[in-house]
Amino acid sequence: MVEWIVSEGLTDYDDAVAFMEDRAARIAAGEAGECIWLVEHPPLYTAGTSAKREDLTDPDRFPVYDSKRGGQYTYHGPGQRVAYVMLDVGKRGHDVRRFVQQLEEWVIATLDEFNIKGEIRDGRVGVWVERNDKPLTVSGAVAEDKIAAIGIRLRKWISFHGVSINVDPELEHFSGIVPCGITEHGVTSLVDLGLPVTMEDLDVALRRRFDEVFGELPAEA
Repeated sequence: MVEWIVSEGLTDYDDAVAFMEDRAARIAAGEAGECIWLVEHPPLYTAGTSAKREDLTDPDRFPVYDSKRGGQYTYHGPGQRVAYVMLDVGKRGHDVRRFVQQLEEWVIATLDEFNIKGEIRDGRVGVWVERNDKPLTVSGAVAEDKIAAIGIRLRKWISFHGVSINVDPELEHFSGIVPCGITEHGVTSLVDLGLPVTMEDLDVALRRRFDEVFGELPAEA
């Protein structure tokens, strides 16, 4: 069984990384089960392994943490649900690409609970929603905003880090970075899209949709 932990209040980022690394090591050693940990952080920026320094446009605004997850710069803060995913990818098929696709499917299925159509775009990490209520982009395309970010790391085939979904964060806080290195599109949230969704609503949807995407950990042979 996957253990679900929901932390109240704001979780320090360094404490979160320490917890994940310890739990991942214990899962790999067979000393602990898989875990999904739902948190909120105080305002901060994280730099993934592909981050470009020029994309940190306001380096003095919030604390900046170098993260060993994949991806570029992202923002975490109050009103954003971060789901840290500590799962045994080795026992779930040894397929990292498929695992990332499952994370995307999980987020999209969760958004569908609120009648939001989340979509994936080639070359753009994360989950996006079309904004027909906004002007076309400079290239003449339909405007799209990012509603969820994805960034993971694997150690001994155990995942950590995970996904973040914007419920009702201060969207202006994203202006201190170029989120994931993408300048043409913006950022949105469930509340920004006109949905009075609470963090608890999202948590229920995340848990409800998890099993249909990931299923149970396969039994030992």
